[in-house]
Amino acid sequence: MTTPKPFAIRIPDEKLAAIRARVEAYSWFPAPANEQDFAYGMATPVMQDIQRYWLETYDWRAAEAELNRWPQFTAEVDGQAIHFVHVVGEAKGRRPLLITHGWPGSVYEFWQAIGPLAFPSEHGGCAEDAFDLVIPSLPGYGFSGKPASPLGQRATAALWDKLMRDVLGYPAYLAQGGDWGSMVTSWLGKNHGTADGKGGCRGIHLNMMAMRPTPALPQTPEETAWLQRSQMMMQMEGAYLMQQATKPQTLAMALMDSPMGTAAWILEKFHGWSDLRERGLLEVYTRDQMLTNVMIYLVNDAIATSVWYYNALFQEGGASLPEGERCETPTAFASYPGEEYILAPPQSWAKRAYNITRWTQLPRGGHFAAMEVPEIYVADVRDWARSA
Repeated sequence: MTTPKPFAIRIPDEKLAAIRARVEAYSWFPAPANEQDFAYGMATPVMQDIQRYWLETYDWRAAEAELNRWPQFTAEVDGQAIHFVHVVGEAKGRRPLLITHGWPGSVYEFWQAIGPLAFPSEHGGCAEDAFDLVIPSLPGYGFSGKPASPLGQRATAALWDKLMRDVLGYPAYLAQGGDWGSMVTSWLGKNHGTADGKGGCRGIHLNMMAMRPTPALPQTPEETAWLQRSQMMMQMEGAYLMQQATKPQTLAMALMDSPMGTAAWILEKFHGWSDLRERGLLEVYTRDQMLTNVMIYLVNDAIATSVWYYNALFQEGGASLPEGERCETPTAFASYPGEEYILAPPQSWAKRAYNITRWTQLPRGGHFAAMEVPEIYVADVRDWARSA
């Protein structure tokens, strides 16, 4: 373990020039004559709009200054260089909350939520709801170091528990996550909980259900219907997952060669996994938001190692729990209506994998809830933590 070192993002001009040159040189190709919206994947008109904005308007240095607004650090944990945002808010050490992102997100997902969570009295809330926030970049993501080989979610949870307790000195903490963050947070609850004395995690909040009970067989008509729909959605939306899980290096070689390809690969998921019932992609997120998230994968060459994380899931044994076991750490689940790819299971199913103590159905939002509907995300996390 090492003492945290202050960190600031400063990308060399040469790296930015190389990215820009490839964006500018991108060679367009014909789209299907009957292309409508995102029917074939990333929509050509949307991507052309993104390219124009990238070249004519987007300012990485302004984004970099915004990213450096909150205190960031690096520390070595079990030989892994971990980057993390650490905001000591009005709680002043009393209420630590560990938040974990997923793919294709980053610590930047939570940028609009940091102020209200850490300094609620400055955002119309009560100081009693304040947290100390710790928001790490997953291994191989963002500004964390790159593991020598794929490192998965169970291993990440062990790193996070050591980061919180041994490096930062928090004896106990709450944890929240979605996407891969939900899997890491689940393993924190399962393997590093205070309930059984194995670690410091005393409660978890998920906005995607990660673990599966064993046997993973439906026991009610509702569970059967959910399982059938989930399998259908996986067939429709899960090709990227199998590619990243089985042949990550092939994909990495293509993405590393093309910033435009990387942006398309990432932003197509922002379209597919967000709540777009009333607004379009470019209304839910600003172009600057989307491009800053993409650039975090490009400026540090993290897009390559980020896709390893899927292969690591299977190396660690998958998401199914041993028969008869569940995560006993008190678990809250937030169900967002735009999360149609990984559908929320019936509570009866979830309770066989988790000690469910809270279940909320939110009115708006999708996979990237903290970025998409920060006010709803913040309110739900605050409300959960009051009784966690």
